[in-house]
Parts: sequence; C-alpha cells; structure tokens
Amino acid sequence: MTFPRDFTWGVATSSYQIEGHAMGGGRGASVWDEFCATPGRVNGGHTGAVSCDHYHHYASDVQLMRDLGLRAYRFSVAWSRVMPTGRRPVNAAGLAFYDRLVDSLLEARIEPWLTLFHWDYPLALYREGGWLHPDSPRWFADYTRVIVDKLSDRVRHWMTLNEPQCFIGLGHQTGIHAPGDKLPLDRTLLAAHHTLLAHGLAVQTIRSRAKLPPVIGWAPTGDVPTPATDCPEDIAAARETFWRVPADNTWNMAWWLDPVMRGRYPEQGLHAYGAAAPAFTDAEMRTIHQPIDFIGLNLYRGYDCRRGADGSPENLTSTPGTPATHNHWNLHPAALRWGPFFTHERYGLPVVITENGMAAHDWVSLDGEVHDPQRTDFLARYLMELRRAVRDGVRVKGYFAWSLLDNFEWSEGYRYRFGLVHVDYATQRRTPKDSAWWYGECARTNGASLPAAAPARSLQPAGRA
Repeated sequence: MTFPRDFTWGVATSSYQIEGHAMGGGRGASVWDEFCATPGRVNGGHTGAVSCDHYHHYASDVQLMRDLGLRAYRFSVAWSRVMPTGRRPVNAAGLAFYDRLVDSLLEARIEPWLTLFHWDYPLALYREGGWLHPDSPRWFADYTRVIVDKLSDRVRHWMTLNEPQCFIGLGHQTGIHAPGDKLPLDRTLLAAHHTLLAHGLAVQTIRSRAKLPPVIGWAPTGDVPTPATDCPEDIAAARETFWRVPADNTWNMAWWLDPVMRGRYPEQGLHAYGAAAPAFTDAEMRTIHQPIDFIGLNLYRGYDCRRGADGSPENLTSTPGTPATHNHWNLHPAALRWGPFFTHERYGLPVVITENGMAAHDWVSLDGEVHDPQRTDFLARYLMELRRAVRDGVRVKGYFAWSLLDNFEWSEGYRYRFGLVHVDYATQRRTPKDSAWWYGECARTNGASLPAAAPARSLQPAGRA
C-alpha cells in the first residue's frame, strides 16, 4: 500500500531560521532579534542575522528542491519584513521578496504552503503589549490582509499560526524563547486567548479576500502518548492522556484545538486552570471557531502509555540506551500513527504532518558527501507508522519533512542540524545529504519505496515511570 494518490510530499522551513538579511531590505526588528542580542539567551551568542541567507539564495534553494523531486514547500512570512513596525505602511521590498519566492516555486512546479506566523513577532508591537494587548488579534488580521491581497492569486494553501504551545509556553511563560518573558499562568493564558482570536480573524480574512479558493489550516505541536499495546484499555489510556490539559502550563492539544474545532474551551481544561483561565465571550468563541480545511501537526516525540493497576493512565519511561537524536529527543515512530489517529478521531478533519524530522551530527565527509543513515532510518520508520495511520482510516493529506536546510535552531543557535541539506554557514554552500535523495525517491514513488513491514516495537524499550 502507498499513500493516497493526492498525498502531498514536501519540506518545511521558517523565516527567521533561514532568511538572514535581518538588517536589510527595510525589514524591522522582531522579538527574536532582540532576544539574540541579549547575552546568555542563545547558545554561542548565535543569531539569525545571516543564517542560511535564503533571502539572497532563494532561487538556487528552489532549484535544489526541484532537483530533489519535491513538489511542495512550507515556508513562513516574516511579519516585520513586510510591515517593519507590525503596522502599515507596508515595506514594498519585503513584500516583493515573497512575491519572487512564490513565482519561483510555481515556475519549478512546487506548490507553496504559506505560514503567516512562525514566532518572529514584530518588536515594535511587542513593546506595545504584544500578544497581551487586546488589539493584537486585529493587528494580525491586518497583516494577514496584506499578504492575502498580494499572494492569494497564486497561493492556495495557508496556515495561520505555528506551534502556539511553543511561542506562548516557551516565549511567555518559561522565557526560554523570545521574547523571554516569565509571566504568571493567568497572563500566559490571556496571551494564548488572543492568539486564538488572531487565528480566527486571520481565517475570516483569508476566506473573504483570497482570489483562489483557499485551503486553510494551522500547526499545533506536542508529544504523543502512544498505547503500550494495541489492547483497548491501553489505547483508551493513551487517548485520555493525549487530550488532558495540565494545571500549570500550555503544553497540551485540547486547549488549543477544541476552541478552533468546537467553539469552546475543554471543560477539563477550564477546571484544571481554574481562576487562571481567561475571561471570554460567546462572540469571541465564535470568532475563534472558524471553519478550516485541515489540522497541521508538528510531531517529533512520543512515549508509551498504558492503563495502570489503579485504572489511571500510566506513562512509561524509556530505559537507558533507547535511541535518541543528537538533541536528545527520543526515537518514537508510533507518534506518527497515534497522533494523527487521535486527532482525526476527535475532529474528523484531514490531517497534514506539517513538521517531522531529526537533528543528527552531520558533516561533509572526505568524499564531499554528507552521509546521514540515522536520518534516513528515522524518516523511514516514522513514515511507515504514518502509513499505518492511513490504513487505520485516518485522512492524512500530506507530510512535510523538517527541514529543507540546516538552520538557526532558536535558543540552541547552530548547535543542531535538522536539514535534509547541509549548509556551510561560512560559505553558504549547500550539500544535499543522503537522506535528501532518499526522501526525494520516497516522494516520487508516493511511498512505494518504503519497506513493506513496520519495524518491531522492540526499538523502543520501556519501563515503569
């Protein structure tokens, strides 16, 4: 069995991680520029000021995707490149960059999938209150209007927000990411509520102004509890854990997805957060609850879960020596079976894997090539589990490997390499890794080149937590 005939195979990037040219072309500063300039915030004092210099290398990067046989590219727009202060006036040079990028993609027969926000919030708006400001959803809607009016005659696929769990949880509650705030839970959840309103207003804007019929989604993230066995009790325990809202942080799926898909916050979440939960109106929930066409999932990690002796879900921990990536994320391919399964089961919408990949300790070998067998094996194992989700009846519409290029990895700087293509940051030379050619063949055959059988569960030994 291969994937559905209309399955989309692509790669993903984000603006601040690859574009560079941060001080040029009329671009305004983002919270990440200020965060990187603060000593001790980012590994090695690294910044995204140059990164992969995709701003100047976009044409050859598009040609590289074409050479690899890829047919879809998920990228994000830098809000402050288009609107330097986050508000009008529009920076014509910044908007023209994305205009050229989209044209280049279409000339190469690569479908653009545009993400409106991937964490690089305009610094000027942050200084006015950022996501805590009640006008922030309208600021985002006006930015969305600018992008839609310019690009929707050629762009069909749209995503509003990328991983709100991260830019709210890591950026506003723990301070690990930009803007580096450490807010109490009630203020964190207020910022989260405003991002959900921003999503809803952006969907309304796209629907009302797009020149081509739009296909709209967004991309939450999370670790996936997977059943330790296929018995109904363990599946139910994993499902319960997947949708549980913790009492002290934003790392969950239901708090973010239920308002978008059902028009209400989950009752269990309201109870867990208690007085910290934001005040909201019925009109606001209707704004958030806009029809979308797919749910994007950024999935990397997982862990086994089973029904404990006392009837409660019991998480299992990996035993020493369990395979892990260079940045110490555990290898857990079943996440790509059960994450889509639980999401599709709850909401019924098609699912797109909008990010999945791994950091490996890559370098250019003496033969001039980059040999990364672990990444190839990782992709094969995860894609085989995604194929199982399709067999289970999940409507999976696409898969985007993270990432096209090695890039700036947020607070970790350039410590880790996630790319299918190696980047020499001193020379900007690109070298496709072995995994890139393997993935291109997988895309060309629509998954037929994958092994026929799923690997044994013994890959992931587990013990009691």
